[in-house]
Amino acid sequence: MDFEKLLELMCTKKASDLFITAERPPALKVDGKIIDVSKTSLSEEQSLKLVKSIMTQRQRDDFDNSNFAISRRGLGRFRVSAFTQRDAAGMVLRRIESDIPDWESLHLPPTLKDVIMEKRGLVLFVGATGTGKSIPLASLIKYRNENSSGHIIT
Repeated sequence: MDFEKLLELMCTKKASDLFITAERPPALKVDGKIIDVSKTSLSEEQSLKLVKSIMTQRQRDDFDNSNFAISRRGLGRFRVSAFTQRDAAGMVLRRIESDIPDWESLHLPPTLKDVIMEKRGLVLFVGATGTGKSIPLASLIKYRNENSSGHIIT
């Protein structure tokens, strides 16, 4: 199974996630539904090969549970969660949107704009996976960067 083709398919289908798991076919999450992209399951060896193919040597050496990001020209950025499950390697990739909307278009509470402009402090965006934290946070950071200078640590 070619990893780059899986990423291309992910983008073509506008999938939010790509799942690579041993003894299962690769799968995409499209509109909240998980869809197998092949009738053939990946072996443990194939799954491990796919996972390691996108890792740096340092990540391979320290591989147990890893979180990192990758970029592909023409496809965008992806957040990767690589793991071992029942002694087999697997990973989930989530597409990171490159177009960051203005905070006004997200209809966020106006107080968030004031909070993000504070010189000091800690802002926590919390919630379960897939509940919509990344885009509002990116939008607020974009607003701050456009209207102020300073350092933001995420």
